[in-house]
Amino acid sequence: MSKRIKVSVRNLVEFVLRSGDIDNTFVGSTRAVEGTRAHQKVQSSYGAEYTPEVVLSHVLSFEDFTLEVEGRVDGIIRIDEYIIIDEIKSTVRSLEDIEEDYNPLHWAQGKCYGYIYAKGNRLDELQVQLTYFNIESEETKKFIKSYTFQELEEFFLGLIEKYVEWASIVYYWQKVRNESIKELSFPFKSYRKGQRKLAVAVYETVLNGKNLFVQAPTGIGKTISTIFPSIKAIGEGIASKVFYLTAKTITREAALNSIKQMIWKGLRIKSIVITAKEKVCLNQEVKCNPKDCPYAKGHFDRVNKAIMDLLNNEDMITREIVEKYAEYYKVCPFEFSLDLSLWSDVIICDYNYVFDPNVSLKRFFEGNGDDYIFLIDEAHNLVDRSRDMFSVEIMKEPFLKYKRLFKEEFPNISKAFNNCNNVMNRIKRKYLSIENYYYQKEEIIDLYSPITKLIKELEEWLINQKGHKLYEEAQELYFQLLRFVKIADLYDKRYVTYIELIGKDLLLKLFCVDPSNLLSEILKKGKAAIFFSATLTPLDYYRDVLGGNEEDYIIRFSSPFPKDNLCVLVGDNISTKYKDRDKTYSKVVEYIEEFVLQKEGNYFVFFPSYKYMEQIYQCFIDRNPDIKTIIQESSMSEKEREEFLDRFNHENEGTMVAFAVLGGIFSEGIDLIGDKLIGAVIVGVGLPQICFERDIIREYFQSLNGLGYEYAYMYPGMNKVLQAAGRVIRSETDKGAILLIDDRFGTIKYKRLYPREWFHYERVGNSESIRAKLMEFWSL
Repeated sequence: MSKRIKVSVRNLVEFVLRSGDIDNTFVGSTRAVEGTRAHQKVQSSYGAEYTPEVVLSHVLSFEDFTLEVEGRVDGIIRIDEYIIIDEIKSTVRSLEDIEEDYNPLHWAQGKCYGYIYAKGNRLDELQVQLTYFNIESEETKKFIKSYTFQELEEFFLGLIEKYVEWASIVYYWQKVRNESIKELSFPFKSYRKGQRKLAVAVYETVLNGKNLFVQAPTGIGKTISTIFPSIKAIGEGIASKVFYLTAKTITREAALNSIKQMIWKGLRIKSIVITAKEKVCLNQEVKCNPKDCPYAKGHFDRVNKAIMDLLNNEDMITREIVEKYAEYYKVCPFEFSLDLSLWSDVIICDYNYVFDPNVSLKRFFEGNGDDYIFLIDEAHNLVDRSRDMFSVEIMKEPFLKYKRLFKEEFPNISKAFNNCNNVMNRIKRKYLSIENYYYQKEEIIDLYSPITKLIKELEEWLINQKGHKLYEEAQELYFQLLRFVKIADLYDKRYVTYIELIGKDLLLKLFCVDPSNLLSEILKKGKAAIFFSATLTPLDYYRDVLGGNEEDYIIRFSSPFPKDNLCVLVGDNISTKYKDRDKTYSKVVEYIEEFVLQKEGNYFVFFPSYKYMEQIYQCFIDRNPDIKTIIQESSMSEKEREEFLDRFNHENEGTMVAFAVLGGIFSEGIDLIGDKLIGAVIVGVGLPQICFERDIIREYFQSLNGLGYEYAYMYPGMNKVLQAAGRVIRSETDKGAILLIDDRFGTIKYKRLYPREWFHYERVGNSESIRAKLMEFWSL
């Protein structure tokens, strides 16, 4: 393995010398843009003696390593025989408060550039200048120091020595890791049906730098079959990191369990689970500043020691491990975990940390791409999640509210709010004179300019009014508006702008109807992506909407479990359409009764809506008072959810029927193995509720490919059905039954979406046929 390391001057200085507090006190989000403008203004104030933006690079050998240190110095000034290295720093702080040693890192950066330049040009001495530029006053303040080459070299080599200590950890860890990967065999005695084929497909996908879309039913072992070949690819130098991306906490546990299986077989791998800041915070409130949080105060003084200690002692970095070390070293657990991710080989986290433009891990994805592997679990969830990530909405009411609240004390800001409010009023009059909603493909750009001006006014106010009673809510609104502008920059032919009256308020939304292009651009940040789910049906649809193309691979697997263990009944003579429900309540209840009475045990019954569920539930308990029943509430706490599921874990005598909603918390991502669940009834085809947004999706795809209804309603609905049905058979010893109730299940369009393990389904036209089929099934 090569011991050559490439590092930027900035990263070298900031990592080795970092110290002080975490302080997320508001400083303004336009600083990067204004910083660039500040640099340009300072640079243009000089004449021919000034050379701006000079790229410097130096290669040196240190101990067993070859390091290439590079960077771009802001300017080099040549006056007679004097050379001055100029480092420009923009600031909003008063220049009177900035002294010579205001920030040691600034001098360190300048001295590194000074050393590289002096070394390359054989200079005995030179000067380093720090130029501070105040963004608001546009005034400058300069400090200059002279250094001999020997002083610069001692300083630079001192940094390199400390950095190499860390580089050694990485190098020797990778050596240990790769040797263990080379010796690693598949952690189970044998492959399940289809498992080896999936693992090979994943490896070849990574090798070829493609994307793979996998439909693999429960039981095939998707998690280990995707992680194992990905880790093999790391060991062979094909990839550097694996991002295991999930939508739910429970699927992160599956990834951790797979890694544990390989560790027991001798694997050495650093894995980390990234937990949201709000969940992992050890402070009483999430306030990331030294005044309110002891973990933020002095964080950077202690964090390198915490990282070193943890890396020397831990391989599996779970939330509990992060919290344990964070508590001991008094560092922020969230920022600590982000630092640790740089040293980790497998990063387990939510979709957001890769795909959401507002919270993605920029330390990995700011460049043009790297050799990362993205493993996207339960990938069907990413369709609507990505639409949310790339969409944004604003309401009219806050503009009016804050116009009034700021009017007396801050008339300029009040005026900026008023301008936005006036534009929203004009939009309302222009587009909503007939209907309460409207959309168009073109942007309504009238709002962009006043929002941009309001952001600028609010930014200045937030910098100067930190103690104001409106501060926190104004800051929250500021970030909402900033996100609006950021998403507006992504607007293209795949977006629509829609407006809708909600009560007396007006909503305006930039809605990403088709996220495929934006997802595709993000996928380019890695080497390969594997999208997998038990319900990625139809595969062409998911490849289309999740950013794939025809060159990417698709693969589907049958269930590895014996087909005789699953009984699939289709009651396609009952309509559950909204207009027909009043006429079919008793028939639906009769089918459910017959289904659950043939064998004692636990059952789920899933419905397309709460209202429909409650109506059938009431009818069912009136007719069956002796059968134990539980029902999903519309908003359940975590404790209530656990208590609901615990009912399945008890040694229940008799029969229990649980009523729940399709697409809800109990229809996906739960494991009730063996006798904990023996059957499920699915009432309806799971269509998303007809609404303005869904109709926009339908019309968009209808014009694009003629499959508008399928993309907007049918495929997402059937996915809910498949997920709910998938709760029944979770292991090779499970035996269970499924009853589908809806006349649409009998149509060709829906039958084409049946998974292979349903091909032996049987139609039932009355309660007697349900009884006969199940008596035969349960007697086998």
